Amino acid sequence: MRPGWDEYFMQIAHTVSTRATCPRASVGCVLMRAHRILTTGYNGAPRGVAHCTEVGCTLVGEHCLRATHAEANAVVQGALHGVSLHDATAYCTHQPCVNCSKLLISAGVTRIVYDQPYPDAVASALLAEAGVALVAFAALEGVRG
Repeated sequence: MRPGWDEYFMQIAHTVSTRATCPRASVGCVLMRAHRILTTGYNGAPRGVAHCTEVGCTLVGEHCLRATHAEANAVVQGALHGVSLHDATAYCTHQPCVNCSKLLISAGVTRIVYDQPYPDAVASALLAEAGVALVAFAALEGVRG
């Protein structure tokens, strides 16, 4: 059966996540508008910095500070290549953290569809205040578009 747009872009986000280089989590993000991919990102070290898979994670608490999050990398790709993310939808394998939520808000993203929950009350509050729709992919199953 032909997938709906949400399923299609979420499948792509999962494929993008296979490029992740931090073993703590394989996360992928696809930013799209009008059924076209604008940018993608996965969690991994910044350009020119050794990946976690090569030198290990730099952990503070339970967070790896060596890896840049997938959503942040997708926003950076837009900046590097001059791609506006205004009115874009983000498809994320995991619900964005507060820092990535702030980046997505500032970049002009208006909708975020995520697969795996990563509840963050502050992120959810900021997204709601900014008018960004936060949608669990599971809630969309069976919807074709």
